[in-house]
Amino acid sequence: MNLPHVAIVGRPNVGKSSLFNWLAGRRISITDATAGVTRDRLTYVVEHDGRAFELIDTGGMGIQDPDKLDDQIQSQIQAGIDAAQLILFVVDTLDGPLPLDLQVLEKLRSSKVPVLLVANKSDSEKIETMADEFYQFGMKDPIKVSVKAKRGKENLLDAIVEHLPEWGDVEEMPDEPTMKVAIVGRRNVGKSTLINTLAQTERMIVSEVAGTTRDSVDVQFELDGKAFIAIDTPGLRQKKSIKDNIDYYGLHRAQRSIRRADVVFLVFDAQEEIGRVEKRLASYIIENNKPCIFVVNKWDTLAKQIATQQWAGYLRDTFPTMWFVPIAFITGQTGRNVKTLVNHGQQLFKQARSRVGTPALNKLIRKAMDHTPPPRIHHRRPKIFYATQVDEQPPTIVLFCSDPGAFPASYRRYLLGVLHDQLEFGEVPIRMFFRHRVRRDAPDPYAKKVRTEANELEPEEVDWIEAPEDWE
Repeated sequence: MNLPHVAIVGRPNVGKSSLFNWLAGRRISITDATAGVTRDRLTYVVEHDGRAFELIDTGGMGIQDPDKLDDQIQSQIQAGIDAAQLILFVVDTLDGPLPLDLQVLEKLRSSKVPVLLVANKSDSEKIETMADEFYQFGMKDPIKVSVKAKRGKENLLDAIVEHLPEWGDVEEMPDEPTMKVAIVGRRNVGKSTLINTLAQTERMIVSEVAGTTRDSVDVQFELDGKAFIAIDTPGLRQKKSIKDNIDYYGLHRAQRSIRRADVVFLVFDAQEEIGRVEKRLASYIIENNKPCIFVVNKWDTLAKQIATQQWAGYLRDTFPTMWFVPIAFITGQTGRNVKTLVNHGQQLFKQARSRVGTPALNKLIRKAMDHTPPPRIHHRRPKIFYATQVDEQPPTIVLFCSDPGAFPASYRRYLLGVLHDQLEFGEVPIRMFFRHRVRRDAPDPYAKKVRTEANELEPEEVDWIEAPEDWE
C-alpha cells in the first residue's frame, strides 16, 4: 500500500525547504535566500509515533522564475497538491499576512483534503504572538514552529499524524528499492527526460534552459515488478563557471548522490564533445569505486551519421582507466534502449555484491603469475603467498606477499585486468591491496583483527587477515 502524502506549500521564502529538511532529519533540499530555488518536487519518507508518511517539498507559489519556467514550476506544485492527503500551508510569522499568502489560501480553498496552517520563524514566545494575525485566514490555530530555533517540531509532527488517513503504519512502509541509480552529467544532456521516461510521468521539469534541475531528486519507479530509485542530479558546469550558492550546493548534491548510489549512469550528449565536466565526474566516480555505465543519450540524432563503435572508441580513448565500464546508446525522450539500460544496471549491482571463494581466487592468482611473472627486483622475484576477498561493494581483494613495494604499477594493472576478465565482477571497480605476509605467532599489532568494512578499509589500515588453517 502506498503511504499518505503530505505536501508543503506556500509563497517563496517562507522556509518550506528548511522545514522539509528539518522534518526529514537530513539536508535534502537546497535552502537559499534566493527566491525560487526549489523547482521540482522533492520527497522523503518520515516516520513518527508509529506512523509513516511521504513528505513533499514544492516550489514557491507565485514565483517569477528568471528562466521563464513559471508554468512548469506551478504544474509541479499542483501535482504535489493533487497527490496529497494533507497539506501544510507555511507562512512567515515575522512578515505577517501578505497578499501572496492570500493567493495561496484561495488556491487551497478548493482542495478537498485537510490543510494545516504552519507559522514558521516563530523564534521565541514573544515573536510567536505575531502569528495571531493569521487568524484572519479563518483557519484553525496556526501551528507555531521555528526551524532556526528548533521550536515546535514535535507539535507539528503530532498534528500531522493526527490528520493522516488511517493507513500509513510503519509496517506498511515500502520495501527498500532494489537499486539506487544516480544519473549525472553536464547541463542539458537529458537527465530529467530520462527520469520522466523511467517514472512514466512528468516527474521532473524538462526545459531547454540549462540548469533547470537544482536539487538532487529521488524518484521511485518500477520495472518488471521491482522497485528502484533514480536520483536526478543538477547538471554540472565547470568550476570557473559556478556563479552562486545554488550552483555550489548543486555540485555538492551531485557528489553526494554519487556516493550514496549503487550504480551511476554518466550521461553524455551524442551531439556534444566530451568536456572537463564529464572527466571530473568520471574521476569522482572512480574515486568512490562506484559501478558505472557510460550512457550516450539522444542517439537518434546521430545514429545514421556515425557508428556506435566510433563513439565507443571515443569514450575508451578519453577514459582509458575505465576500460571495463559498459556503454549504452539510448534515446531518453522515446525510451529507446532505456529498459535494457536499467537491466544492465541491475547486473552491475549484482556484480558489485559478488564474492569469490578463496581457493578459486588463489588458483587464479597463481595461474596469472605463472603466465606472466612479476619483474625481478635486485635479482629476486617478489612472491604472492595468499589472496582473499575481504569485502564487497566494491569487491576488495588483499594479496599477501613478500614485498608490496616490489610490484610495479604495470604489474598491478595486469593483475587487475586478470581479475576483471576472469571473475564475476568484470564490469565494476575492484580494490586490490598488497600486504606483507604475517605469521600467526607475529607480535602485536599484526595479530589484531582487521576492520574489513568497505568504508574503513584503506591501504594503510589493513595489517592482518586471518589465514586458513592449512596456510604456511
